[in-house]
Amino acid sequence: MTNGLKRSLRAAAISAVVTLTFAAGPAALQQRSSEGRWITAWGTSQQSLGDTAVSNGTVRMIARVTIPGDAVRIRLANTLGTAPLSVRKAYVGQRVRGAALVPGSNKRVLFKGAESVTIPPGESVESDEVPMKVVAREDLAVSLYIPDADVRPSQHGGAVVTSYATANGGGDAAADETRTPFTVTTTSMYWLKAIDVRSTSSSGAIVGFGDSITDGTCTTLDAHDRWQDWLAVRLNLAEQHRGAGASYKAVVNEGIGGNTVTRENLQPPPNSTPGIERLDRDVLAHQGVTHVVVFMGTNDIRRGAPPRQVIAGLQDILTRLKARNMKVIGATIIPRHNVAGSGDNTGWNDAKTKNRHEVNEWIRSQARFDGVLDFDKMVRDPANADLIHAPFNCDGIHPNPRGYYEMGTSLPLELFAK
Repeated sequence: MTNGLKRSLRAAAISAVVTLTFAAGPAALQQRSSEGRWITAWGTSQQSLGDTAVSNGTVRMIARVTIPGDAVRIRLANTLGTAPLSVRKAYVGQRVRGAALVPGSNKRVLFKGAESVTIPPGESVESDEVPMKVVAREDLAVSLYIPDADVRPSQHGGAVVTSYATANGGGDAAADETRTPFTVTTTSMYWLKAIDVRSTSSSGAIVGFGDSITDGTCTTLDAHDRWQDWLAVRLNLAEQHRGAGASYKAVVNEGIGGNTVTRENLQPPPNSTPGIERLDRDVLAHQGVTHVVVFMGTNDIRRGAPPRQVIAGLQDILTRLKARNMKVIGATIIPRHNVAGSGDNTGWNDAKTKNRHEVNEWIRSQARFDGVLDFDKMVRDPANADLIHAPFNCDGIHPNPRGYYEMGTSLPLELFAK
């Protein structure tokens, strides 16, 4: 039997055993509110100010919600903007394909009863609720009309999802349900921070808080094949076919490519807000969060951070999340192949691998996480534990789509029951 087949059988066995434990009983059903509760069903981390400016145009951002419900509300953020952001019109509808929407589904979004809103630099706004029945893993389209000229978007650059915009000067197309006005595509997510769903079936949200391996580097454009996408699929199937009860959660991706835990003395300096600084914005601000998967540290080590600095930063995040009564799952750092430094890339070597092992040993045996996802063991080469297994390897740093599948299907769902 090959190692790949052994791993696939192990994943199937874990999934079968774990999902069978979630038969819904009276206690689980009592935890569900007949009136529903607001839960963040999709989110992203704004990381930069985009170079592509919007001028008197409409953007249509595509986001896949992970739980069903009967109403939605959106959050817009001007996190990195240097001037107030004017949104003249906002709509949310159900996507068919491309920029086209289900006829009759596109609904106006209001903000405290007003159809326009201005967001100061560094701030965010939450919309009024929009009655709309959505199903799990449905693509919603949030359309924003931006009337001003040369507005650089606060964005998430690695969305791995295609969104759309009119050409500059295209004006207000937010209410248009056809694809015709939306001639421009982008794989960045402009201004949309989160979508909340009012749900009676879900008991909360799981946030993946990490770097590029959470963000989805080396995954497939528009395929939704990151590790947490597979987790969302498994949770939804458990709910539909086995009665997942209190284990049925939304899954929210708050990963940023290149993200670090800390910033002190790193070379080169971090190119995004470190985890200890963005925790409030990207995790604690969400609705209904019950579990957080903390999966970062490799980029600190690559930039020269000693293990004690990475561990101290992870401990800070753990302590702050536990103070909010959230279950915190630690994820071990996966192997990284040696590569010589070049330019501002300091590369990877055996000394950094040793530091990775030290941080992983703390995660496994000393930190007081509520559970551990040993992604290191899941994807490493059986013949060399310091390399990614070749069938799972994209570039010596990230898993490929098959590797992400291994991660998402091998993790035990029981970690997320509460």
